[in-house]
Amino acid sequence: MAPTPRDILHSVFGYQGFRGQQEAVVAHVVAGGDALVLMPTGGGKSLCYQVPALARAGTGIVISPLIALMHDQVEALRQNGVRAACLNSTLGLEEVRATEQALLRGELDLLYMAPERLVTERTLDLLGRTRLSLFAIDEAHCVSQWGHDFRPEYTQLGRLAERFAGVPRLALTATADEPTRRDIRTGLRLEQARAFIGGFDRPNIRYRIGQFPDARGALLRLIEDEHPRDAGIVYCLSRRKVEAMATWLQERGLRALPYHAGLPAETRRRHQERFLREDGVIIVATIAFGMGIDKPDVRFVAHLDLPKSIEAYYQETGRAGRDGLPATAWMAYGLQGVLTLRQLLEASTAEERHKAIERRKLEAMLGLCEITSCRRQALLHYFGDPLEAPCGNCDNCLEPPATWDGTLAAQQAMSAIYRTGQRFGVNYLIDVLRGSDNARIRDLGHDRLKVFGLGRDLAATSWRSVFRQLVARGLVSVDVEGHGSLHLTDAARPVLRGEETLQLRRDPAPGKRRRGERAAPPDETDRPLWDALRARRRELAAEQGVPPYMIFHDAVLMQMVEQRPRDLAQLARLDGVGERKLAQYGADFLAVLSAHEAPGAHR
Repeated sequence: MAPTPRDILHSVFGYQGFRGQQEAVVAHVVAGGDALVLMPTGGGKSLCYQVPALARAGTGIVISPLIALMHDQVEALRQNGVRAACLNSTLGLEEVRATEQALLRGELDLLYMAPERLVTERTLDLLGRTRLSLFAIDEAHCVSQWGHDFRPEYTQLGRLAERFAGVPRLALTATADEPTRRDIRTGLRLEQARAFIGGFDRPNIRYRIGQFPDARGALLRLIEDEHPRDAGIVYCLSRRKVEAMATWLQERGLRALPYHAGLPAETRRRHQERFLREDGVIIVATIAFGMGIDKPDVRFVAHLDLPKSIEAYYQETGRAGRDGLPATAWMAYGLQGVLTLRQLLEASTAEERHKAIERRKLEAMLGLCEITSCRRQALLHYFGDPLEAPCGNCDNCLEPPATWDGTLAAQQAMSAIYRTGQRFGVNYLIDVLRGSDNARIRDLGHDRLKVFGLGRDLAATSWRSVFRQLVARGLVSVDVEGHGSLHLTDAARPVLRGEETLQLRRDPAPGKRRRGERAAPPDETDRPLWDALRARRRELAAEQGVPPYMIFHDAVLMQMVEQRPRDLAQLARLDGVGERKLAQYGADFLAVLSAHEAPGAHR
């Protein structure tokens, strides 16, 4: 009798039950249906095609955008006893031939490949001679030119609908607003596919966004206070900033490695391998790093520059805490970052329709930064997933920001922009408002304007905050020539006329720290056992040449600490311990548990 999806889930992957909509997706695909699956990062999308591929006859074909992701998932599946392989450009001719022959003989459960390889006539002919269980198109948002990771190769995957009629197809992604979802359906010929839209909430992630006079110092405090031995990712906008930040962290005793497209391929590969296989490594990267990184124990993701959209922010922060344990999404942003993104957008040669969509996405990102209410509610609302009550696990919930009536200051700032001819940047405008003794101001006659010295009562940092929030709210725009001069928009008129008031966020005083919690075992008395379990995992991983998390996730080790299983039967009851891993590693971890048995455990 063929095993049921629940049997497969338990015996192969070691889970006691499905989560959320996983079971509904699996049942639909096992029955031969097509599906569009939207689930948050870490929400278990992979099981939605891995389980059906094992339950149905034939080989499941997985289209994946990155070679690193293919190798990662194939190795993880093999650890669970699944017959998995990949076809990509890193393989030699003999390896390719051996894999293709195994496919034709029906000896593979899952085969991973990139879209570029799949759509070649040779590969399509090979698949035409194979019994196929399904097609899974991962990172499906790449098909949309309005998405944040557009890959033109994905647009050819709609051909599968005609060439392999009757083979179920799944499109899976963690980030897609409504226009992107429409593109996925149209581009992949999935107009009739059933949609499974899971909740986008990642309650284990604490969102923290702020203004920091010394962003590097604030990040260092976060790492030292809350994540001293944890793996993390730090995102920067430019390659130069990546290199400088990695060096700066290294000089302070942290294991930080740079990653960007300008580095040699071998350096990128080596740094990625260290990040995946070693504990406590921090990657400082541009957005070139991340998609397809399946490391579950990333405890923090930090942004030192503003992402271009909420989709990009959500996907990048979603790389933290994939194991469900507490994690931090931290971001520092400022006026210069806002201006830079606006300048890049307006100077773009893209067609106006595309620029309009990008403006909307950037406005939403800025709104998330400046909002004074629950950040999680705003984030989820963007994806059409409302949260009824404030989350209690973001900075605005934990420490509600102070606000002030900034109407008068906003009027003064916008008046300064207008009266100086809408030709100057923030620093010059602040000098005018504060009445600075500046030769340039005198030469231009701006010391005779009514606004000159009108804002002496506000510090320069406060004025910078006012301008930043005016830009974020769309009352002020940046010129398209790249000189940084500010202009008033039509939205400024009601405020200038006194028809609307503005409540502005009051930036925290320099040096003030946010409260936080470091992800660690529940009791420090458990630390020796926790460290011993991780050490044994590290040894076993090194013996096999795989990342430690492929042996067991941190979440599984945490269960061992909390439940202290004494035999294989008790160990098998933990989520994430399947039959293959139980047989292969059970005795090793039971030995560690026995050596650290709590006093009086048998009483």
